[in-house]
Amino acid sequence: MGKIHILPENLANKIAAGEVVQRPESVVKELLENSIDAKSTKIDLLIKKSGKSLIQVLDNGEGMSEEDAIISIQKHATSKITTFEDLDAIQTLGFRGEALSSIGAVSQLEIRTERKDDELGNLVRIEDSGRIHFEKGSFPKGTSIVVKNLFYNVPARRNFLKSDATEMKHIADTFNKISLSHPEIATRFFIEDDITLDYPSSGIEERISKVFGEHTLKSLVKIEESLDIIKIHGYIGKPSLLKKKKGEQYLFINKRFVISNQVNHAVYTAYENILEKGDYPFFILFLDLDPSKIDINVHPTKLEVRFENERDIYSFVLASVKRGLNSYDLVPNISLGVGNNLLDTRTGFRNAINVERNDYGDRPSFVRPPAPSTRISDKDIEAVFSSIGQNVDRSSIPESAPGPFDVIFPVDHNRVYTGSPTSQVARPLLPDESDDISFLVQLHNKYILTPIRSGLMIIDQHVAHERILYEKALDLMESSIQLSQQLLFPKTLQVNPGIYMTLKEIVEPLQKLGFELNLLGKNTIAIQGVPQDINSTDEESLLIGIVEEYIQNQRVKKITDNRDNIAKSFSCKTAIKAGDILNDKEMRILIDQLFATSMPYVCPHGRPVIIKISIDEFDHRFGRT
Repeated sequence: MGKIHILPENLANKIAAGEVVQRPESVVKELLENSIDAKSTKIDLLIKKSGKSLIQVLDNGEGMSEEDAIISIQKHATSKITTFEDLDAIQTLGFRGEALSSIGAVSQLEIRTERKDDELGNLVRIEDSGRIHFEKGSFPKGTSIVVKNLFYNVPARRNFLKSDATEMKHIADTFNKISLSHPEIATRFFIEDDITLDYPSSGIEERISKVFGEHTLKSLVKIEESLDIIKIHGYIGKPSLLKKKKGEQYLFINKRFVISNQVNHAVYTAYENILEKGDYPFFILFLDLDPSKIDINVHPTKLEVRFENERDIYSFVLASVKRGLNSYDLVPNISLGVGNNLLDTRTGFRNAINVERNDYGDRPSFVRPPAPSTRISDKDIEAVFSSIGQNVDRSSIPESAPGPFDVIFPVDHNRVYTGSPTSQVARPLLPDESDDISFLVQLHNKYILTPIRSGLMIIDQHVAHERILYEKALDLMESSIQLSQQLLFPKTLQVNPGIYMTLKEIVEPLQKLGFELNLLGKNTIAIQGVPQDINSTDEESLLIGIVEEYIQNQRVKKITDNRDNIAKSFSCKTAIKAGDILNDKEMRILIDQLFATSMPYVCPHGRPVIIKISIDEFDHRFGRT
């Protein structure tokens, strides 16, 4: 007997089901899409035990006849396409005919369906033995599909599922994506028989407000452009919605949520003058294309898409997003020249401006004094800059000293000068060991600059504060003392189910950090107090941001130490940000606290906190070596 044989059908189905049904969220996605294809106007989703115990989708769609109900659970059974040519013009969300068959292979599946004009409906159930049970009955108009004990017959697959909180977050994300793509459909989400999300039929703006909150809608820029072959509409986020993680980029092509690296790159490129390294913009974009110009049959999950004219799509999205950003003055407009023909214009440089003595830069509207008649020789320059290490004689500083720090260094009378006394050139203060004078400069409200003996030290204010708060958070979680500032009026909010379940897991260490929280059930929490050092007036966004960062660290960065993860998430979201203005006292306190930490040179995520530029490097750059 040969070694090669045909697999039994039930085993082959279990293997093939892995491409379509990877986790409970996969089942939810397929069933919700089938309900939309059935022209439903109301869809309910019920979840128990994060989908491992029960997933049920009820709709008021067209329903199925007896024959269709029985055939629907067979492999490659579909009502969406009949010929090869139909693949070139897919108009529905489902079409492969694999969903119900794959789900039935790894769960206990039951279908109850009844058409509007039928007196009786149909019940189809797949028994544990694989036998199909059928009976007639009276059911609500539409279709109800129940999926019980997912992966009960594939224990290895079930063991690889993530925590209940993670699986619930995936389900909630998919529910929200599908709700966004079809705001005209009323959708409801039940968890353990309690209604969690309730989105009535509405327009897209109302649906965005329901899903993300009104504060998000106020921070969006509307996009709407149209050509003969493509249309785009939707919303892009203002800089206030930039985040340090992916996950809030929503692209829908012909109302189907997809992932497209080309479109994402086009959007990121449009933001190039706004984004910093590691930033990701928020957007909800809808592209309407001729179905024959795209291929969504790339993978059974139908998340990937290929375009016939990728370059044209890229250019169109890039131009549309840029136009939207420019309309709100978020990106500087650059004038390339005079006239309407851009091809005839050229960018260029302004003529060089001579920088005279005591001139500290090209400040706007600055009237420069006429150039002195006496030329400063190379020996003069060498004489002045060679005295860097000397102390400042404050008594010799004139009251009218110009420049940023109003300091003019005295002439060294022990040296021989070939030029005139006007050679006393102003320069920045750089103290040596015996100096008690120092200055701090905040550069672009991001970096703190201060002189040191060997040159210049530059500190990233955000990651420096992160390091301080990280070590403080670790100490607080070890301590039995809880320091909190009470809110005058407690704030109650409803959160994503995944956020709520994660909060239940980490509420104790958060309380040690200073948060006073009450979990009220039904994904509702009350914030009664926050840590003492928190100055934010948006406590809700701060708390949700910490939890989202915690989940991101678990999923992407694979941080398994909960205590370390909470400290990192807390420090990241509560630290001062790039753009925050600090006064001299605040900068000095920040530096003192930084160097009191155990590791002042690296932030909790591994980024450098400090860099130094030596005097030798400056000399080299200015051609003095």
